[in-house]
Amino acid sequence: MLGIIVFILVLGGMIVIHEFGHFIVAKLFGIRVEVFSVGFGKRLAGFKRGDTDYRLSLIPLGGYVKMAGENLDEQRTGAPDEFMSKPRWQRLLVAVAGPVMNVLTAFAIIAILAMIHFETEAYKTWPAQINAVEPDSPADKAGIKRGDLIVKIDGEENPMWRDVEDVILVHPDQSVPVTVKRGDQNIDLTLPVASRPYEQEEIGYAGFKPDVGPDAKIMVRGVHKDSPADKAGLKAGDQIIAVNSKPIEQSVQGNYDVIRAIRESNSQPLAMTLKRGDEIVNITATPQMDAGEYRLGFEQELADVPKIVTRLGPIAAMKFSLDENKRILKLTKTAIMQMFAGTRSPGKTLTGPIGILGITQEATDRGAWYVFNLMALLSLNLGIFNLLPIPVLDGGLIFMLLLESLLGVFGVPLSLRVKERMMQVGFVVLILLMGFVIFNDISKKIPSSSTPQQQQQQQQQQQPNGRE
Repeated sequence: MLGIIVFILVLGGMIVIHEFGHFIVAKLFGIRVEVFSVGFGKRLAGFKRGDTDYRLSLIPLGGYVKMAGENLDEQRTGAPDEFMSKPRWQRLLVAVAGPVMNVLTAFAIIAILAMIHFETEAYKTWPAQINAVEPDSPADKAGIKRGDLIVKIDGEENPMWRDVEDVILVHPDQSVPVTVKRGDQNIDLTLPVASRPYEQEEIGYAGFKPDVGPDAKIMVRGVHKDSPADKAGLKAGDQIIAVNSKPIEQSVQGNYDVIRAIRESNSQPLAMTLKRGDEIVNITATPQMDAGEYRLGFEQELADVPKIVTRLGPIAAMKFSLDENKRILKLTKTAIMQMFAGTRSPGKTLTGPIGILGITQEATDRGAWYVFNLMALLSLNLGIFNLLPIPVLDGGLIFMLLLESLLGVFGVPLSLRVKERMMQVGFVVLILLMGFVIFNDISKKIPSSSTPQQQQQQQQQQQPNGRE
């Protein structure tokens, strides 16, 4: 229930902010605003000030602004305070104001959050030097090796780890050009990015990992009851420091080394050296065949990954917010271009209200910090979506105004009949789009032919912190 309330407040709030942008610029240009409504449908309460009815309406999913003379089928009097009586440039700014308000809101939220608390994994800000390559992964098949420095990926030069992860994320089941520096030599490679399921979506997976810092530890996250590891005395919280007397590097590569030692054991006993608090513990465990591979029955993770935790000053926070919003826009642009190019399925790109509700519920469970970050993301995407050149959206009105200006140069008017036809087509396109995203959201909720256990095994096979 709390998730639904937060969903209404978040999505509704971002729409109201969008409409407030139209409202404030319309007022600035002296356009008569007849209604400013929070919510849709039947009027529940409100007051009238000047020419504007400020109202609270029944359906709380957003709101709207009604300006005098803005609808094509509306009877116009030619009064100077009507929308269509204003110069074209003023109408254009009114249309742009809604999306701009959403973009500014996203910018403000991220900047304020960064001034309160800024946190990120330190390795994301480091050059993309590879510490580990998973055997038989896309990176391994591409010829990428431990120690390689990624100096170019998908056209982006000298990327940080965050940049590399972003490129991989949005290229599932696609090939990406990569240039690595190995010694004094630059080598051009093609990385066949694979895909893996993540919260009912498909994201890219490469199989190479960064050096996460000198303080990392390979820890036992959990031990399965009555498994070989359990019977040998392995406990959650143990740090694995050696296998068969061979020291284990405390890194992602060390994670892979533990996995490799277990898989290649051929059911022979493994001697493991552990650190349990301040005590060194030695155990011996014999892997057993499970799902076609030798396993001991425990889960490992890489702990104590260093983070940058601080508060940013106003200037640094604004710069971070600008960079973060540009990054999100770049990822969004990439995904949309892939969709139109046919390399990405629209079903894996677009999310509707049901999907947003699910994301909101997850953010609510994780805390207010995640809810505010979601607000920024939704506000930015709402602003960009409304700039699409689809009539009935702001972008459609902007397109018609620009087209009108262009035709006016040649003395050709854009007739009311043509405008009406464009609006009708735009309305149909919008309804079809909404129908598609809602159907897409519902289809994602329907269980696939693979069981959750199979999906979990697929994910575990593609990451080192799985079941061993």
